Amino acid sequence: MILGISADSPEDQKKFRDKYHLPYTLLSDTEKKVCEAFGVIKEKNMYGRKVKGIARTTFVIGPDGKIAHVFNNVKVEGHADQVLAYLKGAA
Repeated sequence: MILGISADSPEDQKKFRDKYHLPYTLLSDTEKKVCEAFGVIKEKNMYGRKVKGIARTTFVIGPDGKIAHVFNNVKVEGHADQVLAYLKGAA
């Protein structure tokens, strides 16, 4: 199962999902409670200023409900291939 989660509103997520024809569910975390629980709120540099933001991260969660692997500082380009390679190797 694949789930995406962001701090965007459900309305914005629907637009994004429709625009890119995503075949999986997107969850909304507008209060950033899940982001805090998973430790993905990080200090970032934006135009020379330090700000707190969400670090794009992928978690692979095993059948036992435990985190099996974490991909930090994810770049969109090529990331799906990285995850697929990991999953094939972990099987």
